[in-house]
Amino acid sequence: MNAIATALMPFILMLITVAGDDWPQFRGPQGNGHSDARGLPLTWSENENIIWKTAIHGRGWSSPVVYGNQIWLTTATPDGRKLHALCIDRQSGKIIKDMLLFEVAEPQYAHPFNSYASPTPVIEEGRVYITFGSPGTACIDTRSFKVLWQRRDIECNHFRGAGSSPIIFENLLLMNFDGSDYQFVTALDKKTGRTVWQTKRSIDFQDLQPNGKPAADGDYRKGFATPHITRVNGRVEMISLGSKAAYAYDPRTGKELWRVEERDQHSASTRPVIGHGMIFYPTGFAAGQLFAVKMGGSGLITDSHVAWKFKRSVPNKPSLLLIDDLIYMINDTGIASCLEAKTGQLVWQQRIGGEYSASPVYADGKIWLVSEDGKSIVIRTGRTFEKLAENTLNEGALASPAIAGKALYLRTRTHLYRIED
Repeated sequence: MNAIATALMPFILMLITVAGDDWPQFRGPQGNGHSDARGLPLTWSENENIIWKTAIHGRGWSSPVVYGNQIWLTTATPDGRKLHALCIDRQSGKIIKDMLLFEVAEPQYAHPFNSYASPTPVIEEGRVYITFGSPGTACIDTRSFKVLWQRRDIECNHFRGAGSSPIIFENLLLMNFDGSDYQFVTALDKKTGRTVWQTKRSIDFQDLQPNGKPAADGDYRKGFATPHITRVNGRVEMISLGSKAAYAYDPRTGKELWRVEERDQHSASTRPVIGHGMIFYPTGFAAGQLFAVKMGGSGLITDSHVAWKFKRSVPNKPSLLLIDDLIYMINDTGIASCLEAKTGQLVWQQRIGGEYSASPVYADGKIWLVSEDGKSIVIRTGRTFEKLAENTLNEGALASPAIAGKALYLRTRTHLYRIED
């Protein structure tokens, strides 16, 4: 048996370490939109390179997450009264389980552009964590489909609808809640759902908008961003974009470590990316711009740690890609840009057309950009803009795509696709 095990070990290791085989959270394994996958499709249509296409009832912009042979996403009735979690078989596309998690008698208002099921789940071995924001958060056993715990008492008026996705760190489920009434970050014990800590945002939200009108309620207090974990000189930091400021917290205690203020911006909606000793993020709507912030600060570091800013055609909703020493981004109105990460200098900028909400994804030297009208552009990374393919489906997407194995999993307004050569 020892000889057989020795002979089989290389093959076993190869199976265990298949690159890019799961996509467990918003923006993938590392939360930065990257995948190690190879052999992904360049071209597709309704009649080409579609392994399966599954109708998804209701309305929701959450991205699919993939773990093992399961795909999870959320959906809701258009009026927000019924909130569902769906589990889909990865091989066949069949809906394995359709769970009505929450019923809401009087849903909050959601902007017609948003949905009542926009936050993306996060999944790990044996458990998936689902949130719809204030209406409810739940943990589901992925084997038995039993609801292990749920919370319906986290208060926040999302004003335009929820959008921030949860992330996992050690034994904690970390979430942003930035509403028109309350703005805070919180950590739940992922095993029990118990609140471990909750920290209010430190900015005074009773100040004025740039036009002099009160900002006590409304968009200038809102946020949709997803937090991110990084390490700085041995210290773990939770990077969290709020309205009017970016923050870092100790994820184990909730203590604020530093913040960068930009009071003209609001409704930050992206997940930050990190590299070259800096944190990169769009500041949000209104006076939206791209910030590069040096890591390792303490307290208010707006003047001391902002390395550079970029203001031209910065996205409000799609997140960035940092690949080697270049930043790639697509703004909401279809302008793609490439910048030097260390300096903020523009390398190239190209109008490709369309409207964009989904965040781009990267694998094998290529970037996939998915628009709201059904058009998808594939470009090559590098200092010269090069379009490799343009593809079209019947409907567009607001959900960011997932990559797992050699397939793209793309959620449109009504269907989930497995796209593969």
